[in-house]
Amino acid sequence: MKKSSKANDLSQAASRLTTKRRGEVAEAAFLLKAASLGFAVAKPWGESDRYDFIVDPGSRAWRVQVKSAHCNGRNGYTVHACGNVQSKRYTARDIDFLVAYIVPEDVWYVLPIQVFKRITGLKLFPSSKRRMSRYEKYREAWCLMACPKDGQCRKEVGVELLCRRDGGCDESACPKARSTK
Repeated sequence: MKKSSKANDLSQAASRLTTKRRGEVAEAAFLLKAASLGFAVAKPWGESDRYDFIVDPGSRAWRVQVKSAHCNGRNGYTVHACGNVQSKRYTARDIDFLVAYIVPEDVWYVLPIQVFKRITGLKLFPSSKRRMSRYEKYREAWCLMACPKDGQCRKEVGVELLCRRDGGCDESACPKARSTK
């Protein structure tokens, strides 16, 4: 997969930033991405909540935590499902989705909080041809936040429904359906 020049520029600029500032850049990128897909996006005032954004596809509001990864070691990109205190992982009481942005690859993973029921972190391998992460099904899975199964979406939400490719309704292609089995 060829990296976009935007991703390369962002990755190089982020390498000079503090961890806090990198998180802010990732949040700005999320705001652009989600809003460009047609979601209504709100940012809570302050930093007291465990979520970064509220995303409204028209049927209900989702609490979203944004995480970013910038360095690809031999072992892929690591995403942690906790804040500054690693023993306090995010739960369904805190957030509905953790959205991971892999900056050097310009790739997003939309992960329902249920993925983190028993783990505090995961590895992603977006450009590996040999090693596939079990979380690849969540790559660019914006449809999880816009899924009609949760109510009526606003017409402006323009995301590809992974379960509706090829004109039919393939339940097995929906990450939400697969994650509950």
